[in-house]
Amino acid sequence: MRLSIIVPAFNEERRLGRMLDIYLPYFKQRYGDQAEVIVVVNGSTDDTAGVARSRMKQWPTLRVLVDPRPIGKGGAIMEGLRKARGEIIGFVDADGSTPPKAFDHLVHEIGDAGCILANRWHPASHIMRQPWRRRVASRVFNALVRLLFGLPIRDTQCGAKALRREAVEEILPKLGLTRWAFDVDLLYQLARAGYHIRETPTVWHDEAGSRLPIFRASIDMFVAICRLRILYSPFRWVVAVYDRTIGPWIHRPLPPPPVELEIVSDHHCRGETDAEKT
Repeated sequence: MRLSIIVPAFNEERRLGRMLDIYLPYFKQRYGDQAEVIVVVNGSTDDTAGVARSRMKQWPTLRVLVDPRPIGKGGAIMEGLRKARGEIIGFVDADGSTPPKAFDHLVHEIGDAGCILANRWHPASHIMRQPWRRRVASRVFNALVRLLFGLPIRDTQCGAKALRREAVEEILPKLGLTRWAFDVDLLYQLARAGYHIRETPTVWHDEAGSRLPIFRASIDMFVAICRLRILYSPFRWVVAVYDRTIGPWIHRPLPPPPVELEIVSDHHCRGETDAEKT
């Protein structure tokens, strides 16, 4: 299979359907059965899974993974990376802020790079309707990332990225659930492994319905990248102490993983059960 597109989805029943109705026919027309879309539903309390499942009969290359735990975007992407079958594996936000043509541009421009990501701050990018608070928070966060990690990347947090399978297989065992710093960890691991990371202009628009609290998110993102920086330093023992003492009071620990992760396939839609062990 040529391409896998992972879509992490948490309480996205209102926006996911519209996104899938655009992505699925677009990539079916261009790749046929050589492109799969993997929706990873995590910790949702609404009908996000039902929205995705309702489209599986019509689109056999659509797969739905359901994890009841609130594992966050990073955890959902990691689950998708483990199940993806494509030679190029990418992920994109469930709100449809990146149009399918813009994501397909990543696939065609990856070249010899291990990873390619959409750069919303490139002069040639076309960005629509992004609130100024989010623009400021994004720029400040990126400046901190460049300062703390030395990554020459202008937009680490854009939700559209694509990687070569060999790069995924090398870095996936090294990734952890770093909350808001997942993208930074991913890119830092790629850089440490010697993979070239390419940025490219994109088209992006802020979709209505976002529940992101900018102030609280900014604090969480700052703490997350500081924690990640310490993990990659001689002082990583500080993080271990924090996780054993203060951490559980600030961040509720995840429940243990399910023995089996529910994987819904086209067979499931015909009344069969299809579950695989993680």
